[in-house]
Amino acid sequence: MTGPPSPTLPVPPLPVLVAPDKFKGSLSATEAAEAIAAGARDAAGRLGLTLDLRLRPVADGGEGLVAAAVAAGYGLRTITVTGPLGDPVPAQLAVGTDPADGARTAVVELAAGSGLALLPGGHGTASSALTASTSGTGELLRAALDERVQRIVLGVGGAAATDGGTGMAAALGALFLDADGHKLPPGGGALRQLQRVDVGGLDTRLAGVELVVAGDVDNPLTGPRGAAAVFAPQKGAGAAEVGILDEGLRRLADVVRRDLGTDVEAMPGAGAAGGAGAGAVALLGARLVPGIDLVLDLVGFDGALEGAGLVVTGEGSLDEQSLGGKAPVGVARRAAATAVPVVVLAGRIDLDGAGRSVLAGLGVVGLHALTEIEPDVSRAQQGAGILLRELAGRVLEALLADLTDVPPPTLTRSTR
Repeated sequence: MTGPPSPTLPVPPLPVLVAPDKFKGSLSATEAAEAIAAGARDAAGRLGLTLDLRLRPVADGGEGLVAAAVAAGYGLRTITVTGPLGDPVPAQLAVGTDPADGARTAVVELAAGSGLALLPGGHGTASSALTASTSGTGELLRAALDERVQRIVLGVGGAAATDGGTGMAAALGALFLDADGHKLPPGGGALRQLQRVDVGGLDTRLAGVELVVAGDVDNPLTGPRGAAAVFAPQKGAGAAEVGILDEGLRRLADVVRRDLGTDVEAMPGAGAAGGAGAGAVALLGARLVPGIDLVLDLVGFDGALEGAGLVVTGEGSLDEQSLGGKAPVGVARRAAATAVPVVVLAGRIDLDGAGRSVLAGLGVVGLHALTEIEPDVSRAQQGAGILLRELAGRVLEALLADLTDVPPPTLTRSTR
């Protein structure tokens, strides 16, 4: 005689950590996280599962750092600063408590005060490439000091200027003088006339604050891989302007080496944001670190990872440059330390077999792009939110079924 069937025990919610970077030109990191989360809920609903979704949008140290901090609970402040060409512009910083050690922390983006997007039309010219300044970033740092913080995190990237961070330092009290003792005009084009650096007038509050620069590149300050040669053309510089700017940055490195005893010319990351990485270290006493690792600490990634069964990350374009320390790789490295599988969703993927093997070695079990649904890249960018939700739903349904031993239903899916 058989008894009544055993009751079916409910499947506990599966913790899933969603930590993408922005899909540049389409979605912010927060919007990407929300789209992925929606797709995950769609997949879970079809499987009859409940998910514990933990959203931690991230950034790799450039644009998006403030938004990542706000998503993690930091408060937003808005001030007016001097834009890259001298016009007043509104800019934001975030202030909160670092979950790792409880330090009161301000988060600042160079792009917010000195970004390329702040130029007319969002594009640089040959003229602006020589005259644009990072002074607005210095004003943001001063506003952060006004908040009586213990730490300032400066994300560099997306700069309009190639001034070696001199505008930033000048806004905080440093002097950059020519042979006659006159202050140099703003911009990297004037640095060839630099004769002396004087940091005696720097804001004294800097000495009591930890300044950490989050970089997303490893380029040196000068030379064929330097700030001028690699990044100035993106800011409107032609060959002549690149030569002028590189010469100016070399002069800055020489004078800083002589006057301050600091050699930053070949330092990895010195060329970030038009040399602002070098300027922050040499002139302001900053510490330069890989951006993604700092951001993961900032948003409490490790705490959110505890107990997770799956991590989903991504960015707009996954390519060879991504392997150098962009957000998806940094996320995968953290997850690999606790053997949590990772899925990477991107707008487009341009990786050879070797690159894919690197990701597989970091525990990436799924690598998918929006172009699998919409092959036309421009259309995929325009509909990125809807497509990312659909892609996440498709990919995660099979993975969630495997992770929970729940058989996936037979579904008829739309085709495009």
